[in-house]
Amino acid sequence: MGDSLRIVTESDPLAPFGRVVVVGLGYIGLPTAATIANANIDTVGVDVNPEIVQRVNAGQCHIIEAGLGDLVARVVRNQRLRASTQIEQADAFIVTVPTPFQEGHVPDLSYVDAAIQAIAPAIDKGNLVILESTSPVGTTRHVAEQLAALRPDLSFPQQAEEQADIQVAHCPERVIPGQTLRELIQNDRIIGGLSPRCARRAAALYRCFVTGRCLLTDADTAELAKLAENAFRDVNIAFANELSLLCDRLGIDVWELIRLTNCHPRVNVLQPGPGVGGHCIAVDPWFIVHTAPEQSQLIRTARAINDAKPHWVVEQVLRAARRYEHPVIACLGLSYKPDIDDLRESPAMEIVAHLARSGVGRILAVEPHVESLPQSLADLPVTLESLAAAAAQADVLVALVNHRAFAALALDRLAGKCLLDFCGAWQNRTRAVPEQELRLAGQGRSIPA
Repeated sequence: MGDSLRIVTESDPLAPFGRVVVVGLGYIGLPTAATIANANIDTVGVDVNPEIVQRVNAGQCHIIEAGLGDLVARVVRNQRLRASTQIEQADAFIVTVPTPFQEGHVPDLSYVDAAIQAIAPAIDKGNLVILESTSPVGTTRHVAEQLAALRPDLSFPQQAEEQADIQVAHCPERVIPGQTLRELIQNDRIIGGLSPRCARRAAALYRCFVTGRCLLTDADTAELAKLAENAFRDVNIAFANELSLLCDRLGIDVWELIRLTNCHPRVNVLQPGPGVGGHCIAVDPWFIVHTAPEQSQLIRTARAINDAKPHWVVEQVLRAARRYEHPVIACLGLSYKPDIDDLRESPAMEIVAHLARSGVGRILAVEPHVESLPQSLADLPVTLESLAAAAAQADVLVALVNHRAFAALALDRLAGKCLLDFCGAWQNRTRAVPEQELRLAGQGRSIPA
């Protein structure tokens, strides 16, 4: 199947789906379950956290995502979605659990394995099992082998190919936080089956709610496609981050450099930042490196550049803070990207933690999308403050995430303070503060007081 891409353009003539079980109700699982339920399919969301289950059954949403709260409330009220801590029988099972890595960047498939062990007793002939979790190449085959060992009474694609009792496929999610509901429906879906029939069966499910194309291939190709998408982004971000270091060394404004460079019709340099975070770009390239280290040296180098950027940021902040006797440092932003509450693999979180451990001064954190500090910071000398309170107290203000809410900060009222911009929050506002020091650390020139 990998040699020729098939696009589904009409309904697949396979049995309809009466019930779908979605395993894992996180940033992908809950929107997916709610979207399927909104397509008038009986949907059961399963999670090991009873608090999440209770909130979903009350029609409430435990994550911030545009439109998701209203959608969950509606499909629960219409009795199309309910949540449980136990797997139930269904026509299709979708696994959307985390796939982090262990020390040494070794993929951790323990959540996937636990989900498959939970699903195995409930599956029956004719069922479809889909792995949506981003995974190293070969994980879908591993899932099928694990199921076969747990259910020897059923046949699987690696045993019976097109005549298998159970169909298994990999259909990676391809959404961006903040636009998840729209992209779940409108984005093209890559559907990789362990056999052509597995892919067709999975496509039949996604066509129930996806308006984008369903692109059929084999499971290994689908797995690598998702990893390649995020590795591509990581490499391009690494180029921008390396440019920012080069510009700091040469005293050049990196934002001006990129603006001019991007005037070339075939160049589109991305924006630098304090690092790379999130559950995808900061993790997925390591799956490629782990699988084929000798063939992925550029990908490894990009990861090293982006992983090193937060440490460089910390050095810049410490250098600025040491000019004050008892500095107060306000770090603006904790999430891994603007205007969301997702803190996973966030470089801002790493930077704040390093500063707190350094003992350089009093550390304030400003994150308008969370109500309290995560435990990893709550155990450190860090105080969560509003933007106004932090700006009033701080000697050094550090822009780490370009939240829209931070645009309210009046730079002309911060005379005497040191401003460090690592995300471009103030790149177009420097002329408004010619009388104070605005250092775009690592991202541009120093403007002297």
